[in-house]
Amino acid sequence: MSQHNNYVDVILRELQVFSNRLNGVSRRVPLPEAVSKVMWEHVIGLANRTLVEGYASAKKCTNEGRALMQLDFQQLLMKLEKLTNIRPIPEREFVDAYIKAYYLPETQLELWIRDRREYSPKQLISLINCVDHINKRGRQRLVAMVEESANRR
Repeated sequence: MSQHNNYVDVILRELQVFSNRLNGVSRRVPLPEAVSKVMWEHVIGLANRTLVEGYASAKKCTNEGRALMQLDFQQLLMKLEKLTNIRPIPEREFVDAYIKAYYLPETQLELWIRDRREYSPKQLISLINCVDHINKRGRQRLVAMVEESANRR
């Protein structure tokens, strides 16, 4: 597919509604730019974290599916940059790194997972289970590594 998924349009519509409401409030009660910025940062950050949670709920994922996730996220970023003046987009790397981790070979994925504390064990295990270029034994080893790390936290 070369077209993004409908959920991106739904998210963008909701963010447009938020923008309109924020503008309506600021017409009645002037909001300092810093307050508006903090609100946008939290809303965008939450949306991006929700994206990763959604991506982590996929039971199976192909290369084409991950490519579509990247297309969806790029579309969201492009529209967000037009909607707000927030730069950089909060949690952008959080989403981007998660999508791209799917393509890492086993040894690099292991290192990537060891360095990641920002993702939940569920998100990491889901990623491991979706990677189709790692054999069953490798997946089991990586899942055990995540579970062991989670138990130490």
